[in-house]
Amino acid sequence: MRALILLALTALPVAAQTCPAAADLSAERAALISQMQAAKTPETAADAMNRLWLLLTGAPDPKAQELLDRGMAERDDEDLDSALSAFDQLVHYCPDYPEGYNQRAFIEFLSADYADALEDVNTVLAMQPNHVAALSGKALVLMGLGRVDEAQAVLRAALALNPWLPERGMLIKPLGQSL
Repeated sequence: MRALILLALTALPVAAQTCPAAADLSAERAALISQMQAAKTPETAADAMNRLWLLLTGAPDPKAQELLDRGMAERDDEDLDSALSAFDQLVHYCPDYPEGYNQRAFIEFLSADYADALEDVNTVLAMQPNHVAALSGKALVLMGLGRVDEAQAVLRAALALNPWLPERGMLIKPLGQSL
């Protein structure tokens, strides 16, 4: 399905505008992850995670921001087809912007399209290996695919970055070990 959508998007006339490179916010992301790791309460970690989301959802330019905002609003309105279309356009326009893939993966997950969701979260993680939401999303996708052992390893990697993620309740205690 995605191949057909991408083929249709590439057949569109090429716009004069191209997506600029996103600002390098790796130091800011690392500082917020450190705050989450050191958090003593879920509220403190949530505050750092919310600030991280603000960084992650700051698109490279106004056109990309409009596509991201529209897709997230359509997702919130449960219009998954329209949200997917907006994120497809965003990924086509800004192929180096990880959040476009991450948001599209979330729509694919909600639609039980686990194969495409896994492909998209892997793209995010290739660009940003410490993307907390993509790691936790990948764990959920792997669970949806029945790949529980892999999912548990990925979930532990996400929890190493933010020990207070709600998904921590999905950890399975290994035999003879404590969580």
